[in-house]
Amino acid sequence: MRHSVLVARAAFPDLVDRLRAHFDVETNDDDRVFTPDELSRRLQGKQGAITTGSERIDAAVLDANPQLRAVCNMAVGYNNFDVAACTARGVLCTNTPDVLTETTADFGFALMMAAARRLTESEHFLRAGRWTKWSYDLLAGQDVHGSTLAILGMGRIGKAIARRGHHGFGMQVIYHNRSHLPAEEEAAVGARWVDKTTLLRDADHLVIVVPYSAESHHLIGAAELASMKPTATLTNIARGGVVDDAALAEALAARRIAAAGLDVFEGEPTVHPDLLALDNVVLTPHIASASIATRRAMFGLAVDNLLAALGCGPNAGRPPTPINPEVLAAAR
Repeated sequence: MRHSVLVARAAFPDLVDRLRAHFDVETNDDDRVFTPDELSRRLQGKQGAITTGSERIDAAVLDANPQLRAVCNMAVGYNNFDVAACTARGVLCTNTPDVLTETTADFGFALMMAAARRLTESEHFLRAGRWTKWSYDLLAGQDVHGSTLAILGMGRIGKAIARRGHHGFGMQVIYHNRSHLPAEEEAAVGARWVDKTTLLRDADHLVIVVPYSAESHHLIGAAELASMKPTATLTNIARGGVVDDAALAEALAARRIAAAGLDVFEGEPTVHPDLLALDNVVLTPHIASASIATRRAMFGLAVDNLLAALGCGPNAGRPPTPINPEVLAAAR
């Protein structure tokens, strides 16, 4: 008997066909975001699902679907999963690390530069017909080359951003993480560990790449923003909720920091209205990994995980990137 699986959002049809070769597949070609109740109904009779950050897999969904065996996120982050509840019920969770590291780092660096050099503000100025003459301070921003790049969170993406800053732009790289990198990894990206107070105080350009958790909620709030230089920029490509968006909007409006670049937001896709009213913030709709090649790689890895989790393909029983591998061990 073939397993049944759900692909919760629209995806690349040719990669979905890899699933159809093994499973009965329900898709969401309209790409609607399911309500929790609808998601639970759609999972009825399904042994597996490919999800995105839009689909919350919690105890209520799991209890309504005791036949579910695997949920495979098309994302590195997995705060949409109640991993403890999944593990307790023998449901494997997977994610898609590594395949989006370089693309996300490219985008984070571009967003930082756009904020520093007032790129979107300049374009709006020009399109509005306000450019009538040259002047010495016209839309003058902050230099990136030779400045201090401060990275909050030094995982795969943080290290990729550090490498770009140090080797490509001659930046002084400082970082704060729960633990120090090994000395050889620090040397490879030209980075130096500092405490959080020093990181914020010395940052010319702060880039946030920490995972979201209860501990990292509002890790950057009013007090932290007040400790930064008035010429500093902040770039968030981590998760909404790591930064207090209301406090950030207030700091930007008061010019307590110079500018920000944001790809993630609290309560997204809703954006705090005070941010929308500002000209010194660059806003993008959670697209840091959005190159065609990378999104295909992400979905392809999610497919590999689901196939393996449900016993199909060359890696049957050995999903490439499990989040709770103890579920696999318990099933043996």
